[in-house]
Amino acid sequence: MHALLTAELESAAAHARGSLAERTGGELSARWERDVSVHRWSERVASLTAARSGLCFGRLDRTDGSTTYVGRVGLTDPADGESALVDWRAPASQPFYCATLASPLGVTRRRHFRIAGTAPEERVVDFHDDVLDRDTDSGSASDPALLAALRAPRGSTMRDIVTTIQAEQDAIIRLPLSGVVVIEGGPGTGKTAVALHRVAYLLYSHRDRLARSGVLVVGPSAGFIRYVGGVLPALGESAVVFTTPGRLAHGVVATAVDPDDVARTKGDLSMIDVLRRAVADRQGLPASPIAIELEDVTVEIDRRIAAEARRRARATGLPHNAARTTFRDALGGLLLDQGLKKLGHDLEDPPELAELLRDLDIPEIDPAGAAQVTAEMRAELRDDLRADLGFHAAVETLWPLLTPEQALTDLFSSPERLASAGDGLGGLFRPAGSPWTVADAPLLDELAELLGPLPDAPAPTPDEPDGRYAAEVLSILEVADRQIAGEDPDEARPTDFVTADVLAQRQVPSHLASVAERAAGDRDWRYGHLVVDEAQELSAMDWHVLLRRCPSGSVTAVGDLAQRSAPGGAQAWADVLRPHLGDRWTYRTLTVNYRTPSEIMAAAGEVLAEFAPDRRPPESVRSTGEDPWRRTVPAESLAAEVRKAVETEVAQLGRGTLAVIAADVDGLDGLPAEVHTPVSAKGLEFDVVVIVEPERIRAHNPADLYVAMTRATRRLGLVSAAECPTPSKG
Repeated sequence: MHALLTAELESAAAHARGSLAERTGGELSARWERDVSVHRWSERVASLTAARSGLCFGRLDRTDGSTTYVGRVGLTDPADGESALVDWRAPASQPFYCATLASPLGVTRRRHFRIAGTAPEERVVDFHDDVLDRDTDSGSASDPALLAALRAPRGSTMRDIVTTIQAEQDAIIRLPLSGVVVIEGGPGTGKTAVALHRVAYLLYSHRDRLARSGVLVVGPSAGFIRYVGGVLPALGESAVVFTTPGRLAHGVVATAVDPDDVARTKGDLSMIDVLRRAVADRQGLPASPIAIELEDVTVEIDRRIAAEARRRARATGLPHNAARTTFRDALGGLLLDQGLKKLGHDLEDPPELAELLRDLDIPEIDPAGAAQVTAEMRAELRDDLRADLGFHAAVETLWPLLTPEQALTDLFSSPERLASAGDGLGGLFRPAGSPWTVADAPLLDELAELLGPLPDAPAPTPDEPDGRYAAEVLSILEVADRQIAGEDPDEARPTDFVTADVLAQRQVPSHLASVAERAAGDRDWRYGHLVVDEAQELSAMDWHVLLRRCPSGSVTAVGDLAQRSAPGGAQAWADVLRPHLGDRWTYRTLTVNYRTPSEIMAAAGEVLAEFAPDRRPPESVRSTGEDPWRRTVPAESLAAEVRKAVETEVAQLGRGTLAVIAADVDGLDGLPAEVHTPVSAKGLEFDVVVIVEPERIRAHNPADLYVAMTRATRRLGLVSAAECPTPSKG
């Protein structure tokens, strides 16, 4: 298999180099064709490179006597043109994940390979067979490949699960592209892995459509994105942009968190009307007339003239910044009419002079001449008005150009503006210069929609774009060269992923950028599919903004209502989806817990029963024989005892990851472990977790304690501070 992969990789790399070396002269169409060819072949190189580790992981023996090998990528034997390896996403591979004794799907035997070594020197060191006939069935509940993967130490990044996808997961992964699918499952049920592998499946099955529009994946935090971001590149897929709720406003990275009541208010759809009124309030009328002194006449902007100009501008239906041009032109036209009227009145002959001219038989000015004089006067007035700084200052006062950031800052820092925008908004007041919060992000995006962009400014031109682009392509080819030569395979794995600020970092010209890079750099980009992880945390305003980015309505949302931390998040899926989708969405569940051992899940289930007695925890597939340990220590020695516990766990752990989770991470610096709050740990997993002051976490939100307890895959410890006794009255 690796020989076929190497041959195809060499061919793709040669095509990429040949396309890159083509001389196209100055013809734009020829350069465009070259760039398309380079993109296509370099992406194929990246895809083949990503498939090198664990290239072939399964075999299907069928009732017709044929054999199918299943792996990370499809390969064809050039000798006979037959398929040598079937991509795990292809229909032919589905029985590998779904065949059972009751429904063998034409399979007599399913073999799982256990691979050791590194590509291209991988070797099969063991295998496990599921024999699917009436007499023998080894079953998948005790699948050694699955259990080995679950027991393996965790790393700093998430692994793909292509070798161990289970039937209930596979059924969701292969759901059709169209429509909204909500996937709910408790901790450890593989929601995130299913969502990411569904993206890979959809990109494989609908390549032509999604390769042009891309996929947007929204995760709860930057740490979560770093954790899962390598999965899709490792599966050879690159047309994906990753972001977080705090980055929904283009160019803004919000990490601060509002108080619960403020976040709840900002997350409600009623904020759309609040923002519309706030923008309308910036289209003002003068409290008193504004005098504009021109060379020949003084004109005044009064409320009547400003109101008429405003009416004409609003009638265009354009966003605020674009409609300002209409307001300015309409206001200027009305002022010209006013000025001409004033000049005409001033130039009228006194009655006695008019009578004298008639007595002297002097003819009046003919109408054509009068019209010419009026046109000349109007042109002079227009030039004076265009050059008048007072006129432009008045336009800026009555209809200012606004950025979303300025508009929201002005709204929240002004009690008067808040009162004008709606009732009961006083709690949103904050001083100008306050940091952006996560709940501000959808409001900023909605304002961007209402305001529109500022007038065009010339975009900066990157230095030597073709050279930069060529260097990036060559770096991909160098990775392939190392793999072909068998050198440093671990470094060759592509784990970069595209986030919302990638273009600002790389300065790739738009005509040379990948789909993901162009999408990440364009606020108005419309994606072909949307994935939302930890979807229960999103507010109705978050959904409003995200669904605008995916007008096709092709969405995969995964979450668990029992793990909700955000005050504006979903208490029921219909609460956040019905305003946008009605009942047009599909609901699926995952019920098996692959991550959390039964001993830990039993303890976490007790917490779940306290705040959500109607919800059942997922069933764990394995046990470790280790119950969670609990320790209560004096409050003054809490930090020292936490350090001692962590050092003991590190010594026991060997390979793997360890995290400390606490309501307040202050004072926990310098530990030999990652330190998280329950919210920042959401979606992550670690071999060992030590929870500090669990009762303090429970007091704030019992769901947060449930989240914290279910991050561990092997051991869980809880360190509590003893309450100080209340002094007796003597």
